[in-house]
Amino acid sequence: MKSTLKLLSAAVIFILSMTCLNVKVNAQTISKGVFRMGIGADGLVPVGDLKNAVNFGLGVTPRLQYGLTKDLALTFTTGYYHFFTKDIYIQDGLGAGLPIENSLEIIPVKAGLKAFVIPNFYIAGEIGLGLEVQDGGGPADLLLSPGFGYASKHWDFGARYENLSEQGHSVGMFGLRVAYGFGL
Repeated sequence: MKSTLKLLSAAVIFILSMTCLNVKVNAQTISKGVFRMGIGADGLVPVGDLKNAVNFGLGVTPRLQYGLTKDLALTFTTGYYHFFTKDIYIQDGLGAGLPIENSLEIIPVKAGLKAFVIPNFYIAGEIGLGLEVQDGGGPADLLLSPGFGYASKHWDFGARYENLSEQGHSVGMFGLRVAYGFGL
């Protein structure tokens, strides 16, 4: 948990530094009725029960954004998460531990809203499904994802918490996303 806090603290400090150092970037504005596309790279840190089976994850997330007003956009995000799992062993009856294959890959499919509360800084919320990729397809989990971030004309730095829920069981992760965006 301490490393997760350090990682989130570093992200917040970086975002604030971008603003405080008077870096010349174009302010993020949302044009009503205009589409934008962003391609992101994600770092994922498991929390709760998920950290017992997973070390960390990496992802690629394209996001389509549609301007509803000058401060509010509708988002659609998908992509691919690959988690680097911990080794799991089972007893073979002779007292030796046999490693079993353990992999976790998820395709997120989320829709949400992104609201700019002050210039360049936003809060966001997404809801959707986390589709597990294993042996032709695993369960589809409910995916809830609140977050915040900093966006300029081309760059988007965001942090979020993601919760995957299925049949009364849920797991979570913190995510950091760096994305390059452009108009369509």
